[in-house]
Amino acid sequence: MNRDWRDCLRERLEDFVDSLVVQGAKQADVYDAIVEEVEHLRTAYERDPDPAEDRPGAEAEEPSNEWSGALP
Repeated sequence: MNRDWRDCLRERLEDFVDSLVVQGAKQADVYDAIVEEVEHLRTAYERDPDPAEDRPGAEAEEPSNEWSGALP
């Protein structure tokens, strides 16, 4: 990545906010909602850093070493 990832983040956030303002939202309300959602994400991450592992059937995706033919 040639540019700093923060530059990319800033551009995407600006585009995102602009798209919501065009739909009728107030810019300040969008910023407040983003901050609130980031806090929710932080809290969720603190509780469970890898929520993908919690998907139903995720344990079935990993190979098992418990083969019935491998038992003595």
